[in-house]
Amino acid sequence: MSFNEIANQFVKFYYDTFDSNRSGLAGLYRDNSMLTFETNQIQGAAGISEKLVGLPFQKVVHRISTFDAQPAGPDGSIIVMVTGEILFDEETNPQRYSQTFHLLPEGGSYFVLNDIFRLNYA
Repeated sequence: MSFNEIANQFVKFYYDTFDSNRSGLAGLYRDNSMLTFETNQIQGAAGISEKLVGLPFQKVVHRISTFDAQPAGPDGSIIVMVTGEILFDEETNPQRYSQTFHLLPEGGSYFVLNDIFRLNYA
């Protein structure tokens, strides 16, 4: 499977899971993973899961505009950058966001080593 196919599957799984059951994302992270969410940096799977599950909204919908992927080294890792719009709860005006992932191979699958999320204010 090509790095683009892997990235496509990852993006679909990540945002479908985020929008329906954020606690289901915990298995994508490891103890050495890091999330930067706006200006907050969180290290480790448990802390990242706690942050994502504890975000102050109940309903969320991501609308992906673009995503790009590149191989990131001889180990098979992949960099994925996503841009799109996000709707929270009952809001009707979406906010733009960008998110970058560094995926590392592990036992025939991939995990998220780095995850950087940022809302893009105009």
